[in-house]
Amino acid sequence: MKHRFESWCADLYPGYFAFIMATGIISIACFQQGLMWVAELLVLISIVAYIVLWGLTLVRLARHFHRVVIDFTDHRRGPGFFTTVAGTCVLGMEIGVVRGRYEGAVILWCVGTVLWLVLTYTFFTAVTVRATKPSLEQGISGSWLNVVVATQSVSALGTFVAVRLSRHHNEMLFAALAMFLLGCMLYMLIIGLILYRFLFFTMEPREFTPPYWIDMGAEAITTLAGAMLVTHAADSLLLQGFLPFLKGFTLFFWVTGTWWIPLLVILTIWRHLWKHDPLKYDPRYWSMVFPLGMYTACTWELAKSTHLEFLAAIPQYFIFVALLAWVVTLGGMIHAIVRGTTRGDC
Repeated sequence: MKHRFESWCADLYPGYFAFIMATGIISIACFQQGLMWVAELLVLISIVAYIVLWGLTLVRLARHFHRVVIDFTDHRRGPGFFTTVAGTCVLGMEIGVVRGRYEGAVILWCVGTVLWLVLTYTFFTAVTVRATKPSLEQGISGSWLNVVVATQSVSALGTFVAVRLSRHHNEMLFAALAMFLLGCMLYMLIIGLILYRFLFFTMEPREFTPPYWIDMGAEAITTLAGAMLVTHAADSLLLQGFLPFLKGFTLFFWVTGTWWIPLLVILTIWRHLWKHDPLKYDPRYWSMVFPLGMYTACTWELAKSTHLEFLAAIPQYFIFVALLAWVVTLGGMIHAIVRGTTRGDC
């Protein structure tokens, strides 16, 4: 058992906090749809998993620091570390929305913001100054959009926290708006590289990994962050001035994210059914579950903030797709843990 624990720590997939992201946002989506007992259960799972993952991460930092450095400076595995930011902020929203624990949400927003600052400037510096770098074909993947997800998670939780504070809420709403705009810029830059890789390089079935679903998930959390700013525009003169822009830009990201879904489904079918690539558990599948939950939550928030009530019918059904994906992936994870095979390849 001790040997297996050491193996888990040494081989811990950097993007495993996507489990917190997926569980947390589906909990919020369940709360939106009135599935209260499911939302409460998922909160407990999120909290326990968050503590366990941080424990494993700290042990890995202490005992296998060189492995962490290798992963962090790798173009394919490094962006997975940004799931620690998104997982922290999504958990903050989860306990704030479902449990009403705003103090905890504030603390997690502070933790997430510090993590974002440290990881963003350390990672981009590290991959920039590397002596040897992979080609675009080998280096880019959907996991790079975790940078966008992390940025928008700080924005969304910042908005949630700001409107519940009596002091400094104007400054925090400005910071949330700035992070939202930064996340939009990062998405547009990175998605261009990903599409270029899609369209002009050979794509082997095994190369279409679940993190490519973050192509949609990053737009979904951008939609959520934007819709929350729209909802709370009345609390800030600054946001009121940006309201028409925010509504249009937020709808733009929702429409584009919706466009991605059929294409991602087709490519997933192509990989597993047409090309017969084996379907087995990989921790990267949490990066596929998260976008499904986020699309559910963001569509509900968009419908509420823009008074497009007809859109509310989508999350009423899509929540069951997200829940099914979560249950199936959880079953695969438990089976993999029992067998001792939990490492993601990239």
